[in-house]
Amino acid sequence: MTDPRIVGRLRCPVCAEPLAEAVAGTGRALRCPRRHSFDVARQGYVNLLAGRAPHIGDTAEMVAARADFLAAGHYDLVSAALAEAARDVPTGAADGAYPLVVDAGAGTGRHLAAVLAALPDAVGLALDVSKPALRRAARAHPRAAAALADTWQRLPLADGSVAVLLDVFAPRNGAEFRRVLHPAGALLVVTPAEDHLTELVDALDLLRVDPAKADRVAGSLAGQFDEVATTVLRSRLELTHPEVATLVGMGPSAWHADPAARAARTAALPEPVGVTLAVRLSVHRPR
Repeated sequence: MTDPRIVGRLRCPVCAEPLAEAVAGTGRALRCPRRHSFDVARQGYVNLLAGRAPHIGDTAEMVAARADFLAAGHYDLVSAALAEAARDVPTGAADGAYPLVVDAGAGTGRHLAAVLAALPDAVGLALDVSKPALRRAARAHPRAAAALADTWQRLPLADGSVAVLLDVFAPRNGAEFRRVLHPAGALLVVTPAEDHLTELVDALDLLRVDPAKADRVAGSLAGQFDEVATTVLRSRLELTHPEVATLVGMGPSAWHADPAARAARTAALPEPVGVTLAVRLSVHRPR
């Protein structure tokens, strides 16, 4: 977290003043003119929470499962679609010479890295409330940094400083997203379609996708954004039993399913297991 192209867009979560790099004992920190100071962790991310987060986010086990599953390429379709959509954002949608791409709820940072690979002049910032996720996101791409931040609070970013904002299976704070996004920028939202992982829902007693998901997304952004495009991405995954376990372990069902019962049900499935990947990618422009 020392790239001035990124630090220059950050703001103190306490007083909203600009942040700058400073020396703090034997380590590094970001500090504002009012001397609020935020240490940069040894793993490369900076804690920009104003107070305590109401939750800790994904556990180390969930993050490891997600890293393994994504590394196998199963969700590369999503990363590629995000990168393609980001290419369509006007190059003028930046506060300065380098467009800033922010992933709110970035997880391991894999999708952010794909977008940065497609935009060689851009820099990126991964925001998440999970420390295990941020340890990975801080190393996801040479032009990316990572910060601990709660999407439901004021984002530690300057007004209009973001060219592309990614929100992949993450909470949406419409007012804050609108504040930090450049007027010519774009918000890219990925949510599960109704038939996402449908083969596993009944077989493994997983959480179901809310049929009103699209309406809830629109409601969370109402008055702040206009949806200008929507694409449904679908593919067929052929998964081994261990991959199924990894897929379940990286998502919200990991908090609810009984591990022993889930393992028994997974073992009873034919192998490979055919699973539908179905997600909705929507592009939103600020009003």
